[in-house]
Amino acid sequence: MGGDAKSGGVKTVTEPLGVQMQSRGSFVWGPLTRFALAVAAATAVVDQAAKLWLLFSLDLPARGIVRLTPFLDLVLTWNTGISYGLFRQQGPFGQGALLALKAVAVVLLWIWLARTSSRLAALSLGLIIGGAIGNAIDRLAYVAVADFVLFHVTTATFSFNWYVFNLADVAIVAGVIGLLFETLIGTGAAKAP
Repeated sequence: MGGDAKSGGVKTVTEPLGVQMQSRGSFVWGPLTRFALAVAAATAVVDQAAKLWLLFSLDLPARGIVRLTPFLDLVLTWNTGISYGLFRQQGPFGQGALLALKAVAVVLLWIWLARTSSRLAALSLGLIIGGAIGNAIDRLAYVAVADFVLFHVTTATFSFNWYVFNLADVAIVAGVIGLLFETLIGTGAAKAP
């Protein structure tokens, strides 16, 4: 594609700018963006399906605690803050600020995604974006994020309760672990923009 030009015995190949940008990826679309967005969409759908089932079919709010195993329970909590309940917000301004912060984070992750050529980094970014979208849907629908998984260890002399979390949180943590692995250990280390 493009023409050949000879100057001073050196052969150069010129390509239209659009062809060069497609081969390297653009500011918002890269070679693995479609894959990562499919991962993000699947993550958000699974997260929302689980939440809808727990809220309306299982009726978790009315049931209280549902014991699954000796160390894992389902219990509904509404998180008005960010991860681990930090920066809890009650009013519309605070909730709007958290949504805006989440939107900025997704845009920055998307830009990173457009520049990555690593399948593991794309998968990881897709999980993080999908988890963020799943929790943002909760904020828009319920003004808080529905958390429902409680991991705990209780013995005669020791008791440990982890924070209550949801599937979107699991996806975000898995994505961060994937990015850390790719960046620190992987052969094609992911580079942030």
